Amino acid sequence: MAAALAILAAMLLPCWGAFPQFKKGSTKMNGARCSHHSECYSDCCLINLDHGGAFCVPRARITMMCLPQTKGAINIICPCQVGLSCIHKDPVCTRRCHLI
Repeated sequence: MAAALAILAAMLLPCWGAFPQFKKGSTKMNGARCSHHSECYSDCCLINLDHGGAFCVPRARITMMCLPQTKGAINIICPCQVGLSCIHKDPVCTRRCHLI
């Protein structure tokens, strides 16, 4: 049984990075300048007023502040990672990413 699991792990681990994690057609990595969220692998182009521009950044993780993706080009707060929902559990608190 252990040998079968070791063989399975040996077959899957080299391919782990090959699974598609981002949208097809996106070309910019996190930290690159962007003008539209569709340019970024993460699908989040966040405006940064301190550095004078917009940059590709990762999507929000669990319990991080979020906003749903809009049709606008640039985000002020990123949407959640795949599998998380951007909701607020309390009317006075900001939206956060939750497993739902």
